[in-house]
Formats: sequence, structure tokens, C-alpha cells
Amino acid sequence: MSWVTKTLSSTLGRKLIMALTGLFLILFLTGHVSGNLLLFKGDGGEAFNIYAKFMTTNPAVKLLSYVTYISVIGHVIYSIILTQVNKSSRPVGYATSNASKSSSAASRNMGILGTIILIFLVIHMQSFWYQMHWGEVPFVTYEGEQYKDLFSIVTFAFQNELMVAGYVVAMAFLSFHLSHGFASAFQTLGLNHKKYTPAIEVLGRIYSILVPILFASMPIYIYFTSQS
Repeated sequence: MSWVTKTLSSTLGRKLIMALTGLFLILFLTGHVSGNLLLFKGDGGEAFNIYAKFMTTNPAVKLLSYVTYISVIGHVIYSIILTQVNKSSRPVGYATSNASKSSSAASRNMGILGTIILIFLVIHMQSFWYQMHWGEVPFVTYEGEQYKDLFSIVTFAFQNELMVAGYVVAMAFLSFHLSHGFASAFQTLGLNHKKYTPAIEVLGRIYSILVPILFASMPIYIYFTSQS
């Protein structure tokens, strides 16, 4: 197994882990935002609460959630390692102007963007994931079956202007992060082709705008509907 250790500890191996975990997290974001769109249904949270129970009790989904946790941790750890390696290998007197010409702002600040998103993720997990598992959550009944009323937790949280503003700002940082990370992951995996790479880059730009906007629209929608 020494070759595995050597590969994963090499710069190429670390980039490979970053790419694979990044793509998995992109898939997770896609599923997460799709399910959370039920918040817009206007049924008092019934569909969202049923969906939330399925996501927290289905064995296959629970297994995927553990993979997600591992991917987040791995993505963060290896991003820190790669950032430090890049800094240490950068020649003294490296021209900032040359760097700005050869790379995008997002690629130069992936470490900072990732750190901000990580801080948001911790707050997000505490506000919703922790509350769902160990907080005092009221129950509702649909067709004789009890469900945790997570919809009420979400709507209560997003009646706070600071929470809404923080969420929207975090989604802006996520958009910036994805704008580079999406295409970069495919490039790291060697999926470069003059015919397909431009399409991947366009898809990445669309994804990096659409998904964060959908996420950001949820707290905004809940805040203004709760005020009416």
C-alpha cells in the first residue's frame, strides 16, 4: 500500500482528492438545493417536513451523508495543505501583477473563499443540522404519522435579518468559489479537450450562478413572506 500513500501525499494526489471531493460536493449541493426548493411550495411546510424525514431516516441517504461529511473534511484539509505547499514553493519576489494576468481572482483566493464557506457551514450546521438531531423541535402530524416540524425551525431562523444577510453573503462567496472549482476539478482529472472544455467552463459558470442564487432566494422568500 506504500504506492497509495505516496500517491495521496504527492501534489498530484492531493489535487486528485480535491477534485473528487469537490465534484462529490457539487453533486450534494445539487441534491440539497433541489430538495430545499420544497420550501417554496406554500403548503405550510408539509412537503418539506416529509422530505426531511426521508433524508434523515433512509439508510442509503444516511450512508451518503457520512460520505458527504468525509468529503467536506477531506476537501478542507487538502485545500489547506495545497495552499501551504503553493506558498512555500512560490519564488521570492513573485510578481503579483503576473499572477493576476495568468490566473483568475477566484483561483488565487480559493483558500480564503474556502475558509469563509467553512465558517458559514459550521454556523449552518449548528442552526439546522444540530437542531434537527438534538434541539427541541416541535412535531406535526400528517395522515396519522408524526414528523419533526423542521419547516418551523427554518422559518424562525430566517425571520432574523442578520441570518438572512449572512446567508446571502455566504452564497456570493460560494458562487465565487464554484466559478473556479467546477472547471478546475475536471481539468485535474485530465478531462481536457478542445471540444468539451469550453462547454464544461460554460456549464460551470451557469452552475456557479444558478445554485447559489437558488439557495439565497430561500431565506429572502421566507423573510418577506413571514413579514406579510
